[in-house]
Order: sequence, then C-alpha cells, then structure tokens
Amino acid sequence: MPASTPPSLSPRKKPRQARAAVTLDAVYEASIQLLVSGGVARLTTTRVAERAGVSVGTMYQYFPHKQALIYALNERYLEALAIRLETVCEGHHGSRLGDMCEALIGTYFQAKTERADVTRALYASVVELDNAALIANFADRADACTKAMLSSASDATIPDLETVNLALLTTIFGAVRNAFERNLDADEIAALKRQVIVMCRAYLSAVAGAPKG
Repeated sequence: MPASTPPSLSPRKKPRQARAAVTLDAVYEASIQLLVSGGVARLTTTRVAERAGVSVGTMYQYFPHKQALIYALNERYLEALAIRLETVCEGHHGSRLGDMCEALIGTYFQAKTERADVTRALYASVVELDNAALIANFADRADACTKAMLSSASDATIPDLETVNLALLTTIFGAVRNAFERNLDADEIAALKRQVIVMCRAYLSAVAGAPKG
C-alpha cells in the first residue's frame, strides 16, 4: 500500500481542466526558478504568484502554505523520475545483465544532472519537510521495475534478487546523492558514472547464478 501524504502537506485540490493544469505548471516552474535563485528562505507564495502570473488567491486554491507547495514540487519531480526508470527498465526486459546495468545507471545519472541546479535546490528544500511518504513511494516503484527487469535477464539468473536489487539501487542512488553533496562538476560526475557502471557490472556478474540456457 502506498505511503500517505501528511494531511498538512496535501494540496487543497487537483486541476480538473486543461487550463488549470497549465496554470499549475506555471506555478511549479516559477517555484523552481525561485528555489534555484534564492533557496527556500526566499520562496514565498506571493513571489511565486508574481513570477507565474497568477493571483495569490489562485495559489491558495491549491496550496495552503509554502510547505505544501514544496512537497508538491518534490512529488512531481519524483513522479517524473519514477516514470523514466520504469520506461528504461521495461525497454530492457530480456537484455543481458550488463546492458541493463549500464542503461539504468545512465538514465538515473542523466535525470539527476540534466538540470543539476534544480536537483540541488530540491534536495535542499526538503531538509525540514516530512517527505517520508514521497521517498517510500518512489523506492517502491524503483524496486518493482528494476526487479522485474533483472529477473528477465537473458544471460543469467539472480538467486537473491531482493537483496541484490537493494544493493544495486543503494549504490547507484547513493553515488549520485554524494556527487551533489560534494558539488562535483560535470566532468567529475561523468567520470564517477563510468566507475559506477564498472563496479555494478562486476557486482552483478559476481552474484549472478547459472547462465540461462
């Protein structure tokens, strides 16, 4: 069962019409721009409304306060990230373990670094936020799609799939998080990605069972 959003952070309503969805997209993008340029301290609903070109009243129709807006931003970000992981995993069903590994790592690194300033801003935005439900739901989706992919490998079986999958994702996700915490530049992150691929390929080869045949 998916973890639940804390009631105090839930949006007041969801957009029901295309125009409302466009308005909400503008609010999200304005919020991201303000987070990147000034951090959480300078993010206010008034500034977001001005940047997005909507009224403060419209903002309050959706978000009761700044924390609910920040929560929604992170929820939206993780939803998009989960979809990207699910897509690459589904596209590699039946592939070789090494190819699966490289595609998964490449997709995750790209998703996190293509707008690195946004990733950094969102990491910082949840420091004092109860985002346990967001993380749990994202982790469940990541676990499900990667396990389904790995179990379909054409060249080998993985006896302890649950543990191996956990170790693989912890390594990949942790490496990316640490890259941001160290403020690595683009070249350093690219070099790190290559090493993570080597490491994870070797790990999967070591833990794999008998070849399928």
